[in-house]
Amino acid sequence: MLLEQIINGITLGSIYAIIALGFTLVFGVLGIINMAHGEIFMVGAFVGVTATGILGWPLWLAFIAAIVVTSILGYLLERFTLRPLRGKKGVSHLAPLISTIGVSILLENLSHHIFGAGNKPFNTSFSQISITIGSITIYLVQIVIFIISILLMIGLTIWLSKTKAGKALRATADNLETASILGVDTKKIIILTVVVASAIGGIAGILVGMAFNSVSPQMGLSMGLKGLAIIILGGMGNVKGAMVGGLILGLSETMLVAYGDSGYRDAIAFIMIIVILLLRPQGIFGSKVSQERR
Repeated sequence: MLLEQIINGITLGSIYAIIALGFTLVFGVLGIINMAHGEIFMVGAFVGVTATGILGWPLWLAFIAAIVVTSILGYLLERFTLRPLRGKKGVSHLAPLISTIGVSILLENLSHHIFGAGNKPFNTSFSQISITIGSITIYLVQIVIFIISILLMIGLTIWLSKTKAGKALRATADNLETASILGVDTKKIIILTVVVASAIGGIAGILVGMAFNSVSPQMGLSMGLKGLAIIILGGMGNVKGAMVGGLILGLSETMLVAYGDSGYRDAIAFIMIIVILLLRPQGIFGSKVSQERR
């Protein structure tokens, strides 16, 4: 039924939106695309598999474990990959991007070595709980994913606009040097940004495992590229754009699979990128005013 496909599309789009939020935060502050974000998300998914399937932990504890592990990965990424390149004379503006690509390859290969190349089941009884309304079946995990994505978007928006740390983050995003002169500890703000973005990736990893009941070392690349497509679609560095772009992509893919040719499912994200870049290069919610990055 059409309504079931819409629900599936919203669920998928909510997952995409959560992943894109991590891309958006890092790009908004550092002006770089963190290509390791997809693999950090994948690590979060495997932490969930290990916690629930091997260690027998409850689901809530698996969430905490994934957040902790991916937050640590985010700190290590900033400390040893991004910070040494920041502000260094003679370093190409592509260097941080290339370094994050290197980290993504490293994490994927480590996952291959530790967990193997195949799909691993994400077994949790929570994923089987469903509600039937007439002829429509809605799984509780679908509701949870949508609610979490909305809460994350609202929470990030409030945090960025109302809290001292959020205002400091926005000041750092506007101009790193000016924010430093005004007393903002930009070093801590940048660390906080990468750590929070990575923690969001860990949350998304658990949710994907719950939604699809399996994870694999290759899932990070696919999800990472789609997250990149979403932030281009919604507007680089825009939280609302990440949410709307994720829902648009999720619904488009689901409808294509249900009523069209499923073979073009992964291609639709990049077709949308081309169309948006031609018609509205700044994205749906992006600003027309280009700023000179640091």
